Amino acid sequence: MPSTYLSLNAHIVFATKRRDLLLNRDSLEQTHAYVGGIIRKLGVVPVQIGGIEDHIHLLVGLKANHCIADIVREVKKRSTLWIREANPDFEWQIGYAALSVSPERMAGVIKYIANQREHHHTMSFEEEREMLLKMAGLEYHAEEQE
Repeated sequence: MPSTYLSLNAHIVFATKRRDLLLNRDSLEQTHAYVGGIIRKLGVVPVQIGGIEDHIHLLVGLKANHCIADIVREVKKRSTLWIREANPDFEWQIGYAALSVSPERMAGVIKYIANQREHHHTMSFEEEREMLLKMAGLEYHAEEQE
């Protein structure tokens, strides 16, 4: 094939250390915008960013040369430095979930991420994590805490 065609979309989720409410509700929009800037600087397409005080969701479009582990590491590192200007105790958890998203599911994932606040009125982060992992066919370990 003379050309390269890629459709690589990932839904990435990671939480604050111990899932403490470390992200300021009043500045979440600004935090999400800052993370979007980090993602763009990495050459990744930020499709949707959202979350609440204890975790963040990223829907991103990837290129062939992107490594998800590198992207998550850089987003966590750079955002931590920025967030610590207002909250010196801020930390992200070590782990993350990265789930592939087909083109048919993009609109639903965008809506899901955009409505995190409403969604978490009925479901905890732990329940959400378990649901997302099961939907992706991944084994869930409830004892994994950090």
